[in-house]
Amino acid sequence: MIHDLTSDTNACSSDSVTAVNEDGTLQPTLDFSKHPCFNKDSHHKHGRIHLPVAPRCNLQCNFCNRKFDCMNESRPGVTSAVLSPTQASAYLDTMLKRVPNLTVVGIAGPGDPFANPVETMATLKDVRRKHKDMMLCLATNGLGIGPYIDEIAALQVSHVTLTVNAVDPEIGAKIYAWIRDGKRPMRGLEAAKLLLERQLDAIVRLKEAGVVVKINSIIIPGVNDQHIEAVATKMAELKVDIMNSMAFLPVAGAEFENIAPPDNMLVASTRLKAGRHVAQMSHCARCRADAVGLINEKMTEENLITLQEFARPGVDSDDARPYIAVASQEGMLVNQHLGEAARVIVFKPDATTPSGIKFVEVRKTPEPGAGQARWSEFADILHDCRALVVSAAGPQPKRVLEDHGVTVIEMEGMIEEGLSAIFAGKPIPASLSRRFTSCGSGCKGTGTGCA
Repeated sequence: MIHDLTSDTNACSSDSVTAVNEDGTLQPTLDFSKHPCFNKDSHHKHGRIHLPVAPRCNLQCNFCNRKFDCMNESRPGVTSAVLSPTQASAYLDTMLKRVPNLTVVGIAGPGDPFANPVETMATLKDVRRKHKDMMLCLATNGLGIGPYIDEIAALQVSHVTLTVNAVDPEIGAKIYAWIRDGKRPMRGLEAAKLLLERQLDAIVRLKEAGVVVKINSIIIPGVNDQHIEAVATKMAELKVDIMNSMAFLPVAGAEFENIAPPDNMLVASTRLKAGRHVAQMSHCARCRADAVGLINEKMTEENLITLQEFARPGVDSDDARPYIAVASQEGMLVNQHLGEAARVIVFKPDATTPSGIKFVEVRKTPEPGAGQARWSEFADILHDCRALVVSAAGPQPKRVLEDHGVTVIEMEGMIEEGLSAIFAGKPIPASLSRRFTSCGSGCKGTGTGCA
């Protein structure tokens, strides 16, 4: 019989935890029974909010494609906007008033929290400072979490989910296209070995720190479907609290897009075998990186608009990216394709000028010919730029730059007119816009993107 921990509020550990402040006073008790993802009895009563502050990812899963933006898709890696930590703080305050039954604040991407450790830790610290009774939660692949575990425990992050799809590097090498350890790219068996080593170490240390650990494992037919029980066996040895054996869903544009999803019988039998070793979660909703509300509630038009309002350039006065870069031939017009630009011109807001913007400097772009590495280097050059404005951009460089926190905006026309609107937090004038790129409430959503 499968042990379904999510219907047993005492199976994880204690239902609550109390921590001590530096001055010796007790912090408010965190009630674990109110975590809707870890307690099945709670998910119709208590909600969660995911703050999308982590756009970059440090590995590429062959089942993942994060480029689509559709409010009617519910799967990890999807968000309709990315927030800075200070934007996230203000957004959370607003949503707590609108959705008063929120008990958990989580960070689950849209990339990996620890490919964005500065943004992630700043957000966690701010939430804990302002909302001492709120549960904090993280979802990560485990590659980069190690250096932050002590700090995570000190902040009372009570629940961490790690995605572990294999405990055999030979199988892992089939699932992951590449990983990036710092600035070092790795592929194949070497990458799978390092990822597994980091994951196992993180689980041990998180449990030692008293953190509740959940494991997500994707059941991928023909790849790891016969290996999930081995994953569960290893997780049981490490004393993880709960496991979510999730059915693979094909996503357009991903390496595994042509693999058929597992049928209900395969999913049930896999969970049965894994459940002999680790308690199984049975009510997962594959939450978006910007999910808000009850687990079974979809993203609403109202909440989508609110999120996008807080994500507007200029809303965050403490943004660590104060500049905008422009691809231009002569410095007056946005008139260069990203791939053609040998330089970009950098501007900052300046209320003392008639246009509201001021020239900062010219920066040389990386030489062509390095493939994806060129765009990663380009992102490093734009480390202090919140956006790059170009006449057009291909999907691959756009994805890489946006994974590094640089929003790519396509427009044509006067630089001053476009940047004045962006810095003021207003939409680009319709006469300058290249095309509509996002989908809204009229889209039915297929789970694979609206393209």
